Amino acid sequence: MPFLHPLSQITVLICFVALIFVLFFDEQDYLTFSVLFLMISTIVTSFDMENPPTLEDYIGGIDWQVILFLISMFTIVEILNEAHIFYAIAQFIIKRFRKNIRIMFYILCIISTLLASILEDLSIAIIFIPIIILTCQELKTNPAPFLYGMTICINLASTLTPFGSAENIMIAHEFQLSFRFFLLNFGMYFIFTILLTLVLLDFFVLRKSIDQKWIPKSEEIEEFNELPKNISELTQMQEEKENFPVHLSPPISLEAIEGNLNEKVLKRNSLIKNSVGLVIFIILLLFIPQIHVAGLLSMLIFIFLNVQKDKKGKFRPSLSKYLRKVDYKLIYFFMCLFILVFLMEFNGTVALLEDLIEKLVVNNIFLTSLVVLFFSSLLSGFLDNAPVTIIFLPIIRILISETGFSATPILIAFVLGINLGGNFLPQGSAADMMTLELSTYYHVDDVNYKRLVKIGGLFALFHILLGIAYLAFIIYVFPKF
Repeated sequence: MPFLHPLSQITVLICFVALIFVLFFDEQDYLTFSVLFLMISTIVTSFDMENPPTLEDYIGGIDWQVILFLISMFTIVEILNEAHIFYAIAQFIIKRFRKNIRIMFYILCIISTLLASILEDLSIAIIFIPIIILTCQELKTNPAPFLYGMTICINLASTLTPFGSAENIMIAHEFQLSFRFFLLNFGMYFIFTILLTLVLLDFFVLRKSIDQKWIPKSEEIEEFNELPKNISELTQMQEEKENFPVHLSPPISLEAIEGNLNEKVLKRNSLIKNSVGLVIFIILLLFIPQIHVAGLLSMLIFIFLNVQKDKKGKFRPSLSKYLRKVDYKLIYFFMCLFILVFLMEFNGTVALLEDLIEKLVVNNIFLTSLVVLFFSSLLSGFLDNAPVTIIFLPIIRILISETGFSATPILIAFVLGINLGGNFLPQGSAADMMTLELSTYYHVDDVNYKRLVKIGGLFALFHILLGIAYLAFIIYVFPKF
């Protein structure tokens, strides 16, 4: 396809790449640059094209079902964080299995992974990492194997459900993929991979340090001796020091996590009703194909399950309270991405990319799936997953419609490539970066960038190779799977 609108195509593409580049710098406000690049693209497109997009076109370019589902999910996360549901789960695991380090390792990794398949992996990392470190400090056990195990395993969680990551939400909505589709097509891969990963982590990582007494190494011993042991000490330390990773904007405070380790903060009825709410949430996702409807209904259910006391002392449902707590930066960012990709579709840039990929595709569904897996994982390894997903959506859609191949293997390759490719480097995963930040904060010297790249990168490659083997299985051995 020729360059029909070269100025618009080149400008929008440069703005898109520049936005991805900005994401590598944590100190920069990516939302500011998102709006800036969006405005530049819009203005140039308006002058370059005879019939530029209208306001209705821009509004229609945003996938509002995904946006509404993200808002409902973030609201549910805020409700569950305030109710301390996941603190209770983490505390139960540690208190129940702390006498058997190996079993505690397996249980922590499995439970945190399953929770990360429902909630954002960053939230799970923020909850579990400080509890693991403090517990291992008390048991004089090196926390490094636990941190590597949890970090690597929760990176697999996004392959299990359509809401395991924001990228999955967009993919599921674009191709109308249900919760049942993910369980049937990724369940076997997830179970086999997570179990094999845990065994390898046990053999190569945990076994080396399970019997070693852990004494944190620090260049400043006095500073380590001043590590916080309770809420008040931690609060004072955070006022005096500025090395806590606030730029990652954790949805919950470290004070609450650490203070809750030895405090009873959860009432039994709160645990029961919110557990029921989670079950209802999953059921709604199973039976309601419109994810935004299931998300909004679930959000309202949690609101009514967690009524708030007003100024008059009466308990009332309060949606506005939790909506004020939601961080909308990511939501606005997705809206900007949707419009940028819409502009690339409008001016023919996406069609050019489609032509390029179609030339690489051969008349073989396995090789076609490998091409999708390779390109999606490669780009996700170096770039942020969200823009890579959005730019690939129209390409995958046309690839499926024009090749005549079964959509399932191609979609499996796409989901695996997007979710696993970002795990080769720590900066590709917010949970990995949080692991490094908190490990530094607590002087867990065995967890560092170099070692995480080595261990995490090897397991990411291993997971991709298993994905290739799984694709071969469902295409050649069990084609109707």
